[in-house]
Amino acid sequence: MPSLRQLRRRIRSIENTAKVTHAMEMIAASKMRRAQNAVLAGRPYAEKIQQVISDLKAQRQDTEEIHPLLTQRPVNRITLLHLTPDRGLCGGLHGNLNRAVAQFIVEKRPTPVRIVAVGRKGRDFVVRTGQDVQAVFVNLGDRPPMAEILPIAQIILSDYNEGSIDEVYLAYPEFVTLTSQRPKITRLLPIEPSDLPAESRVGYIYEPDPLAVLDLLLPRFVEMEVYHSMLELSASEQSARMVAMRNATDNANEMVGDLTLELNKVRQDSITAELLDIVGGAVSLEG
Repeated sequence: MPSLRQLRRRIRSIENTAKVTHAMEMIAASKMRRAQNAVLAGRPYAEKIQQVISDLKAQRQDTEEIHPLLTQRPVNRITLLHLTPDRGLCGGLHGNLNRAVAQFIVEKRPTPVRIVAVGRKGRDFVVRTGQDVQAVFVNLGDRPPMAEILPIAQIILSDYNEGSIDEVYLAYPEFVTLTSQRPKITRLLPIEPSDLPAESRVGYIYEPDPLAVLDLLLPRFVEMEVYHSMLELSASEQSARMVAMRNATDNANEMVGDLTLELNKVRQDSITAELLDIVGGAVSLEG
């Protein structure tokens, strides 16, 4: 049985841990609110620009030239943009995403999958499992500016335009609710056309020409998709960390309660033993 000193030391240590986890919960909660507002505000724009691009591709005439970013070709090489947090202490967020990426790579075999890792947790996973890592981006922060996202999108655009890859996928945690973050892997390039009925295909008149318009619009679309995925990652990370730290604080407080009860029992046993010694000594003196 542990001594009173050991129990008091353990209780003090766990109480200090609970203070740290509670502080981390509060910090994550404040960051989560900003990240949640940013991702919810960005979703309509991201969804609308994807719809516009898909509709434009669906209404293309056979006489029009196909833009390189819209070209469907045989899939011989794939690039996967893997977005994960830089830090841990956020529950099973990065573990679930890494498992989804591993399953995706297995399903795509024997087609080789090249990884662009964003975040330390994803980088460590793909390096540890021996994947083909093309580029690594870390320390982007909780709210990376658009200027830091452009190099990531530029790698994807240049490789796809050169024909060195045939498909591009995005892997990131989708923010669903405060307690739910869903791993999501979606195809970024080439863009899937919308399934439009015949009466909706009215056709567009481009000025100056279709390729010039798409040359400006499609790179912005790719950049926006990557940026919005980073917003989803930030909101998912902060909400998962807040919940994880809240659970850790509750568990620490529960342990303190159990240890305090055990401390009281040990102290009561000690007092009882001392009283017995005193009574026994008194009886022996009287005898």
